Amino acid sequence: MVEVDDVLKLARRIPKGRISTYSMLAKALGGKNLARFVGTALSKNPRPVKIPCHRVVHSDGRVGGYKLGVSEKIRLLKREGVAVKSGKIAGFKKHLFKNFKPQ
Repeated sequence: MVEVDDVLKLARRIPKGRISTYSMLAKALGGKNLARFVGTALSKNPRPVKIPCHRVVHSDGRVGGYKLGVSEKIRLLKREGVAVKSGKIAGFKKHLFKNFKPQ
């Protein structure tokens, strides 16, 4: 069974200046059908900046929600060098982090 901590551990692996998607985390946890669970788990993040859930976005590049507010998510992403235009990640594929293979 997948736990909230499993999602948070994956989010920690996303490097500064990179992003990943809810569905990519879900797939790394064992199934694309877990994407909604990933979002719910990230909303329970007890340390939203230290555990960088702001680096997780929708598959189409939309920023998505954030526990501290969408404007704060965008501010954090921009601070890390990830541009956001009209609520979407600019250069989405360039910033995408996919390497969730077991360490």
